Amino acid sequence: MRPDGVRRTAPAAGPVTATGSGPTAGPVGRWLRALRVPLGIAAGSALLHCLLLLWLDSPSESFASRFHVWDAQFYVQIAQSGYPHGYTYANGQLTGNNLAFFPLYPLLIRIVHTVSGLAWGTSAVVVAWLCAFAAAVVLHRLLRELVSERVAGFAVALVFCQPMAVSLWIAYTESLFLLLVAASLLAMRKESWLWAGLFSCLAGLTRSTGIAVSAALVVAVLLAARRERRLSLRMAAATVLGCVAMPAYLGWVGLRVGHLNGWSHLQSAGWGTAWDWGSSTVDFLSSTLQSGDGWVPVSVAFVLIGYTVACAAALLERPWPPLAVYGVLILAATLGQSNYYHSKPRLLVPVLLAVLPLASALARARRVNGLLALGGIAFFGCWFGVYMLTVWPYAI
Repeated sequence: MRPDGVRRTAPAAGPVTATGSGPTAGPVGRWLRALRVPLGIAAGSALLHCLLLLWLDSPSESFASRFHVWDAQFYVQIAQSGYPHGYTYANGQLTGNNLAFFPLYPLLIRIVHTVSGLAWGTSAVVVAWLCAFAAAVVLHRLLRELVSERVAGFAVALVFCQPMAVSLWIAYTESLFLLLVAASLLAMRKESWLWAGLFSCLAGLTRSTGIAVSAALVVAVLLAARRERRLSLRMAAATVLGCVAMPAYLGWVGLRVGHLNGWSHLQSAGWGTAWDWGSSTVDFLSSTLQSGDGWVPVSVAFVLIGYTVACAAALLERPWPPLAVYGVLILAATLGQSNYYHSKPRLLVPVLLAVLPLASALARARRVNGLLALGGIAFFGCWFGVYMLTVWPYAI
C-alpha cells in the first residue's frame, strides 16, 4: 500500500512485441516452434547423410554425382524430352523405357529448371530436397494429430533416418511421394475432402503405389459417411478425384504402346517387377537365411522382416484406419511383387506405420535414453543407405 493510503495495483497487461512473449507473438511463436522440430530433424538427416556420403564416397566419383544415380536419369530424360511413343526393343527383346515412370516428378523438375535456369540434374535434386523438408513439416503435423507431439518427433526422426532414407535426398520420387501421402492423410483427418482428393490424385501421378493413398481416402470417406449417415457431394468428388490419376496414367501408357497392360510389360521387361503374391520375397528370405553368405542380402532380409513385424505391432495398437490401410498396402505392394531384393527397403521408406511402435517406445523412455537410442538408430540407418548408394555395386 502506498503512503497516501491508495492500494497499489498491477499495471494492465498489454501486448508485448519486443520480447515475443505476449499475446501478439503467441501464434507466431507457436508456428515457429511447430516448424523447429521437423525442420531440425530434416536438416540433421540431410547433414548426416551428406557427411557419410563424403566419408564413404569413392575418389573416382564426384560428390554431386551420387545424387543422380540409377533411375534418376530417367526422370531427367522425361523432364527434358518427354515420353517415347511406344515400346523399346534391344536385339529384338522388349526393354523398359521412360513410360514406366510417372509424370509429376519430371514435371516439377521441368518447372524448376525453367524458372531458375538451374541444370536439369540440379533441378531434380532441388525438387527432392524441397519436398523432403516440406514432408517433414506435414508429417509432423499429421502425427501430432494422430498420436502426441513427443511421439511425432521421434516418428519423423525415424522416417528420415531409417534404412534407405538416403533416397529422400537424391533425385528420386521418395520425398515427393512422402509429402503427398502426409498431406493427403492430414487433409483426410481434418475432413478437408477436396484437398485430400487433390493430394491423393497427385500421389497417383507420382508412383504406382499412389493406389494405397486412394484406398486410404476411400476408407476415410466411408467412415465419415457412416458417422454422418450421408455421403456429401464433396466426399464423392474427392473420392473420384483421388482414385482416378493412377489408372488414368496406366491407361494412357496402354494407348501409347497399343497394349492394355503396356505399363506392366515395361516394368517386367526393364526391372523384373511383376505381382507374384510374395513368392519371390519368400524365396529370397528362405534362401538368404538358410545359406546366404553376404552381409547385404542378410541385412536386407532382416530389414524386411523388421518392417513386417513393426507394422504388425502397430496394427495391434489399432491405429487410425486410413493410416493402417495405407501402411498395409505399401507393405503388401513391396513384398508381394518380384523385383530386385535390394530395392525393397527403399520402397518401404514411405510406409509410415512401421515407425510408430518404436517411436512410442522411445518417447516413453527417459529423455536421455531415448535420444541416445535414436542417435544409434539414426547413424546405422543413414550409414546403411549411404553404403548401399556408394559401395554396393547395384545401389538402390
